[in-house]
Amino acid sequence: MAFPYAHARLEKLRGILRRAQYDCVVLMPGANFFYLSGIPFEIGSRPLLLLITPSSAPALIIPALELPRIQGREPFPLRYFCYSDAEGYESAFAAACEGLALDGKRIGVEGMKLRFAEGKALARYAPNSCIEAADDVLAWLRVHKTDEEIAQMRRAIAISEAALAQVLPQVRIGMSERQVARLLSDALYAHGAEAHAFEPLVLSGENTAQPHGTVTDRTLREGDLLLFDFGAKVNGYSADITRTFVIGEPSAEIVRIYETVLAANLAGIAAANAGVPCYTVDAAARQVIQQAGYGERFIHRTGHGLGLDIHEPPYIREGNGQLLETGMTCTIEPGVYIEGLGGVRIEDDVLITDEGAQVLTSFPKALQRIGV
Repeated sequence: MAFPYAHARLEKLRGILRRAQYDCVVLMPGANFFYLSGIPFEIGSRPLLLLITPSSAPALIIPALELPRIQGREPFPLRYFCYSDAEGYESAFAAACEGLALDGKRIGVEGMKLRFAEGKALARYAPNSCIEAADDVLAWLRVHKTDEEIAQMRRAIAISEAALAQVLPQVRIGMSERQVARLLSDALYAHGAEAHAFEPLVLSGENTAQPHGTVTDRTLREGDLLLFDFGAKVNGYSADITRTFVIGEPSAEIVRIYETVLAANLAGIAAANAGVPCYTVDAAARQVIQQAGYGERFIHRTGHGLGLDIHEPPYIREGNGQLLETGMTCTIEPGVYIEGLGGVRIEDDVLITDEGAQVLTSFPKALQRIGV
């Protein structure tokens, strides 16, 4: 069998569609597509869509040049609607919509991924249909991780932590952020990463005050904070780890900020139990930072789900009443950021179990002095 989990996952999705009363769901290349098929297509200039109904064989609108990537590797029986560059994709959309009898039906799409041209073609060839964003419904497809998925994530985490352990002894005053980031990238691949979960982030000094900063040629100096936010990807599954260090001796303020963020990280992990709303976990971490007087310096959510996507449900943020459930995986990553001084973030990957949050990451979190 080309992909041993395909049929069970297809039936899981069909059950979700029936409960949500969708006649069809349209998937773009990406995490959901890969979860069902095991084939890592990417969104490109030529439309490629997987259309799934509650009962009939799934349909694939696919450019001719991509067909060899899946023929012979079909995860389940497929109806192909193929097109060439010469004829364009319109005829394939028309044939697929007619073949699946989508006129007048309720169609769910990935609202955060479907592009204007593809949405317009669906509306044209299923003219009386109701096309809706189904992201919230589709989130239930992947939110609970199996033992096999967790094993892949553990491997990605182990590779990431081994890479960081290799790089830290090489860090020296005078090196640039870009040089350190290159060392980290090379180490990830050397330890077995198939790809980066995202471009590794290495920030120093005042640049660490930017939660999503950009790696620069700034050189490391005595007393700098040095923040690593990175992760390996293994078989499609990602790690996402942040650790913050100090070059040489830290100031008293940096020590206080670090201890505050570490306490918030531990409070968030302690609160992350099955049956607890996401906002409760966020509040537990946020309260520690507020009580230390840095509340306005914690400017992002406490965490997010993690798996095939680097950011996916559940989102650990204020106002999100979604309950954590056994089998969910997420990050806990509070931070404090002070312009002109720098920022500290400590991020762990956790698995929700019946006994509480199991921390999958194991890299030490006590403040470490490096680089001298």
